[in-house]
Parts: sequence; structure tokens; C-alpha cells
Amino acid sequence: MQLKYLPKIKTPEDLKKLDVESLHTLCDELRYYTVNTITEIGGHLAPTLGVIELTTALHYVYNTPEDKLVWDVGHQAYAHKLLTGRFEEFPSIRQYGGLSGFLKRSESDYDVFGAGHASTAISAALGMSEARYQNRQDYKVVSVIGDGAMTGGLAFEAINNAGHLGRQITVILNDNEMSISPNVGAISKYFTRLISNPTYNKLKKEAWGMTKKLPLARGTIQAFLSRLDKSIKNIVVPGMLFEEMGFRYFGPIDGHDLDEVIKTLEMIKDLDRPVLLHVLTKKGKGMSVAEDDPVKYHGVKPNGSVNGSVNGSSIKKVKQKLSIPSFQDVFGHLVCEIADNREDTVCITAAMREGTGLVTYEKKFKDRYYDVGIAEGHAVTFSAGLATQGIRPIVAIYSTFLQRAFDHIVHDVCVQNLPVIFCMDRAGIAGEDGPTHHGALDISYFRCIQGIMLVAPKNGNEFRDLLYTALNHNGPVGIRYPKSSSVEFDKEGQATLLPIGSWNVEEKGQDIVVLAVGPMVFSAQNISKELAKQNISVEVVNCRFIKPMDFGYLKTIISRGIYKVITIEEGVIEGGFGDGVSSYLLENGFKGKLKRLGLPDSYVQHGSRDQIFSELSLDEEGIKQNILDLFDEVKEHY
Repeated sequence: MQLKYLPKIKTPEDLKKLDVESLHTLCDELRYYTVNTITEIGGHLAPTLGVIELTTALHYVYNTPEDKLVWDVGHQAYAHKLLTGRFEEFPSIRQYGGLSGFLKRSESDYDVFGAGHASTAISAALGMSEARYQNRQDYKVVSVIGDGAMTGGLAFEAINNAGHLGRQITVILNDNEMSISPNVGAISKYFTRLISNPTYNKLKKEAWGMTKKLPLARGTIQAFLSRLDKSIKNIVVPGMLFEEMGFRYFGPIDGHDLDEVIKTLEMIKDLDRPVLLHVLTKKGKGMSVAEDDPVKYHGVKPNGSVNGSVNGSSIKKVKQKLSIPSFQDVFGHLVCEIADNREDTVCITAAMREGTGLVTYEKKFKDRYYDVGIAEGHAVTFSAGLATQGIRPIVAIYSTFLQRAFDHIVHDVCVQNLPVIFCMDRAGIAGEDGPTHHGALDISYFRCIQGIMLVAPKNGNEFRDLLYTALNHNGPVGIRYPKSSSVEFDKEGQATLLPIGSWNVEEKGQDIVVLAVGPMVFSAQNISKELAKQNISVEVVNCRFIKPMDFGYLKTIISRGIYKVITIEEGVIEGGFGDGVSSYLLENGFKGKLKRLGLPDSYVQHGSRDQIFSELSLDEEGIKQNILDLFDEVKEHY
């Protein structure tokens, strides 16, 4: 397809110069360019394809960035980036040093609020609406939230508060799970146009005012009119929940009918009160395979689309199969293995069945699988309730998303010492999704909770051992593992119960001790072999138990007179594993020098794991250099 309009759109002002027919062509170009670019470089695909027309209409009708457009999560906002001056940079999206895959305030004035976690858009937009009131300004505020994000409690907390405050805010409910049926087609469009028409609203207001002048039965007539109005809305409009919470509800309308979306936005944009517009869209719209399987094509890897067509253009498929399963796949296998043997176990996740590896489990053990939606706090307290009645819950949530449930972990699980197992996927560097998805903090925030056990497997086989050990433990346990290969895994292997707090010496040495967490153990072993050629003897320890630590082993460091220690973890240094090690050694008479390696006290940006590790000197070359530097420092001091 020849791109006639898209390359010329530098700001939404250029969009407003186009006629309606040209806008339709622009939408085709947006869809075509997004599919071809993202299938080549990888990224979120189906979400943006579902909001091409909606995005175009919003920037066409509203005066952005003066009017504030707030997107929930941001992975549905690729078209938004293309229409706000980032066409030339778009092929760099999610690439190291390139555009973010989410919204980012430092990237563009049009990105008024950045977020990688769901259900935040209405709260943020309401804050902007109230700031407009406090500052006596006159811009519009629009929040676009997907129906998936509406499962999060934060969204309803915001709706409740918005209805109470009564300020101007327009919430676009992007409903991409419901098909557009005849029931909500022409009749719905007609009714929405009728009740959103300014003339109709004016007449309704005047008619209501006239009843106040009636000398008799005024209250009775007004009550009847009110009941009649609500009854009609209950029959025709499926939005009384929002009406009762103080919002004026419109829709549903076809979110792919550009003319209808523009017309509706034009009619409601000046309403000075909370408004909710219900828009029906199809996730993956315009790409047949993505429409058929929007979950699979929510995000694609480079060259990851299949033979299909977008506006007549075919796309080839390139498959890559890994011989060693990822930690996510290992987890999926292990929970099925456990469920076959233990009927008291269940699995819980928060809208992340595919991402956490629970697809097979859900099919085999449907009655023991719970997806609570984007509601991590509820997932944790729900698991606590199950645990009080003898069920053993395994809660699978990304490390970064589990942060939202910190209070629930403390008060509802740990204070009561309930045997809930938290399996934290994406612990450490999550790659191209960037700082909102890196699992940087779980070691720090788990270490400070009393009574919890925290572990990290070095490979898939040890994952089995630690998971079974957790099931044998009568208390809460966190298991963290990265988004990467499991290094090695035997599907037919047998579990070994590990002594709580035990570490394992993988390589013996006497010059320096490297205490490594998770798969970092293998990097340390490779470095140990290299340094042996330089007559440097490195002891490598697999610190699979982060809490409690192996205090018995730590005492041997002091008693053996070792003066050089390095800790390696895929988490922030502040409050992390290395902090725990250094505190213990210092308090118990260690006289040597210790260096902590991990993530910095700043937000790590997006890029591949290899690129980020190299930048942070957490790759093998960087770790090796840190070891050599430590030797030089010790020579100067001892």
C-alpha cells in the first residue's frame, strides 16, 4: 500500500485538515503500517488494531495536547504515537534506545500520563479534571479504558469519586470483547444520537422546568417522569450502573464506524459533567488471524505473524522453537504435575493465563483454575481465604504487578501465616516492555515482610525442587524467576525437598566468593572457569534461598578468612539480597571487602535482556571486570 497521508501527519492539526473520505484512507494506512512494522520488529499488535478509528476520531475532535487524552496501560496507543509526530521513529518502538511500547511523559507532550499497569486511566484523568477546576482552566479531559481494565477495582474507585465530584470527564469504555449484534446496532445509534443531541437535552431541561410551575401535583408528575425516564433507559441502554454512579451513559456504538464515532464525540464533548461512552471494537481489527485469535496476537515477536493479509497484503510466518523451555513453560508443566498428585492445590492469576504459562492447566483443571481479572489485591486475599480452609493456592502474577497487592500480602497472608505460594514471573529484567514491567523490586519488598520465605531457582529442575519444598512448608512463600530460558529441565524428573535456607556451593575456591541468585549462578560459573586460567580461584554459591539466607555458610566466609565477596542479583541493590548479606557479615566481624551487583537506584529503560545486562555490567564480561576491580581494591587496602 502506498502511504499517502500518514507520513505527512506531524501533529493532530494536520489530521484536522483532511476531509472525511481522506480520514478513512488514513485509518487504512495506520492499520497497514502498524501490522507491517510490528510483525517485523515485534510488539503489541491486536490492541492498537482495535482502536484505529477511535484514536483517529479522538485526535480529530479534541484539541490535543491542550485537551488531555489519557490511555489506560498504553499498549493500545501505537496509533496515537503515529498521529502525534512519531512516524519516523516508530520502527524503533520497544527497541533499545527507541520509542517506549507504552506512553511516556518524557517522550511527547501528547503522552499526558504514562502507565504500564492497567486500570489507572480514570483516576489519573479525574486528577487532571480537578486540577483544571483548581487552576480555573478550560480544557477537556478524556480517558480511554479497555473493558479488561474495568475489572480492576481502581477503575471503579475512580468512577465513584468522579460521580461525586461531578466535574467534566469523558470516559471511553473500549469494549473489545463483545460482538456488535443487531440488538445494539441501529436502535442503539438512534437512541444515542437522540439523547446526546444538544437540542434534545435543552428541550428535556425546559420540560422539566415547566413542571416546577404547575400549581398542583407537581411532585407526582416529576416522580412519574423520572421513573419513566429510568425505565426507558433500563430497557434500551445497558448502562444504568454508570448512570447510578453519576455518569451520563451513551452507547454502545460501533467503534469501527469512524463517522459515527466522530459524530458522537462532537455531540458529547461539551457536556460539563462525567460522561461514559461505550464503544464496541474488535481486537485485531483488519488482520484476519488477529481477529480470530486476539489473545495470541495481543503481542507478537519479530516476524511472528502468520500467513494472512491486511488490506490484501500477505505476511509470511517465521517460527522459532526453543529446545529448552522457558521458566514460564516449566511453571505450567509443574503445576499440572502437582495437580495430578494433589487435589488440594489450585492456581490463581490476574488476567495473565497465557503470560504465566497456565493455558494447559486451565484446560486440564478448569474447576481448580481462577482468573480474577486485573485485580491483584483481590487475587491475594482470595487466596488467603482459600488457604484458611485447607486449600493450597499457587498465585501466579508478574513480579511488577504483584507490587499492587503488597498490603494484601502483608496483612491477609503473612500476618496470619497462611500457606500461599506466590510465583512471580518476569522477576528481574522483562526486556522490551521497559520499567513498568521489569520485576526489579520483589526481593526488596519481600525481604522486609516478617515470616515469609523467598526463593529463586537457578534452572527448571531446581524450580521443581523449590516448588515442592514450598508446598511442604506451612507458611507463605515467594518464588521468583525471570522471563528467560530455564537453562535445563527434565519433564520426567523427581522433586527433592530442600532444607529451608540452604545454599549450594557450585564451584569451590579460596580467593573470592561469588554469591549468585537464580540463573546468575551459571554466569558466575563461566567466569570462574575463565579466571581459573589467570590463577584466580573463585567460589560460586547458588543462593537459592534469599530469605532465610544460609547463615551457616556465611559464617564460614568469616572463619576461613576470605576477604573478597561479590553478590549478584537480578533486582535493585537497595534493600536487596546483597544488602542482607552485607548486613550479616558486617554485624558478625567480616573484615574484608564486599561488592553488590544488581539493578541501579534508577529506572532501567527498555531493550533486550542482553543489551540491558551489558549496559548494567551484569553480563559475564561486566561481572568478570567487577571481580578484577575488587581484587585491585583489596590490594590497595590490605
